[in-house]
Amino acid sequence: MDFSLFYFAAGQATGTDGYRLLLDGARFADRNGFSAVWTPERHFHEFGGPYPNPAVTGAAVAAVTEHVGIRAGSVVGPLHHPLRLAEEWSVVDNLSGGRVGLSFASGWHARDFTLRPDAYADRRRILMETIETVERLWRGDSVRLPDGEHAPVDVRTFPTPLQPRLPVWVTSAGSPETFRQAGRQGYGLLTHLLGQELPDLEKKIAEYRAHLPRENAANPAAGTVTLMLHTFLGTNRETVRETVRGPFTDYLRSSLGLIMKAAGDILPGVDPEDLDADDREFLVERSFERYFGTGGLFGTVEDALPLLERLDAVGVDEVACLIDFGVGTDEVLAGLEHLGRLRSAWAERQRTVRSAR
Repeated sequence: MDFSLFYFAAGQATGTDGYRLLLDGARFADRNGFSAVWTPERHFHEFGGPYPNPAVTGAAVAAVTEHVGIRAGSVVGPLHHPLRLAEEWSVVDNLSGGRVGLSFASGWHARDFTLRPDAYADRRRILMETIETVERLWRGDSVRLPDGEHAPVDVRTFPTPLQPRLPVWVTSAGSPETFRQAGRQGYGLLTHLLGQELPDLEKKIAEYRAHLPRENAANPAAGTVTLMLHTFLGTNRETVRETVRGPFTDYLRSSLGLIMKAAGDILPGVDPEDLDADDREFLVERSFERYFGTGGLFGTVEDALPLLERLDAVGVDEVACLIDFGVGTDEVLAGLEHLGRLRSAWAERQRTVRSAR
């Protein structure tokens, strides 16, 4: 199982210090054998607001690292012209020496589509068309599109990327059909535990793998299941609980509307604006206890290992550790040392299991 860092940002970034956690965390990941650094695309909300364009943050990560993968989690495909996506990410691929990977999402918040309101209703179909076009451009193919005078022209994008094939994931909030579709298309899968428990996730991963191409898929990310988990580790579980309780409950409180929107299939018809203050606080507290207890990597290295065992058993290939939910930058960076030890402990455990077979 691989480990990566995932950023979503609990609040606004202010000046260069606002991105210190991103860049210093990326340097740590690069030095310590982590597989990737993921940054999102978010618009018009403080929750994730410092990350409106993962190509920009990806370029920044490329400038301060040498080895770690640079990934978007996620590009909202229907908001963008595929020509632009291919151009921007090819630049990052060149800057990084060929380390780019993209997870694509259809988008789930109508307000984001202020950028392209005509695409919202048909966003799922547009997403797949966008991915297909970006892949063709990445391979060096030309695509026929109308120019400014509405005449059809064949267009190629530049610069030429270093990787011959773009590693592609599809982001799913838990829809079984999205899992199946990602499998049929031979893409990787990026998901989380919002609105789904591990037994549900295990069934969906099995469905995903059942729909993968029988022959080796052309996409480099095919068959890779990446799971986002909120993460903070230390030397004492109760100390960790008290460290994260305030910031994480604030994080949940500020994002409750977005979280419930993302879990719409699980909580149909529930509008957080209709809830009174006590009900909202009940949901926040219940969410905190669930995440801390079973839905995240919290506590000590020893506390986290049993969850990794369960994730490995259900078919997760990579844990994307979401670290920026409001704990102070210096504390998070110090906690990465424990995460590095968890990665090493897990690798050693896996070597022991393999040697015993």
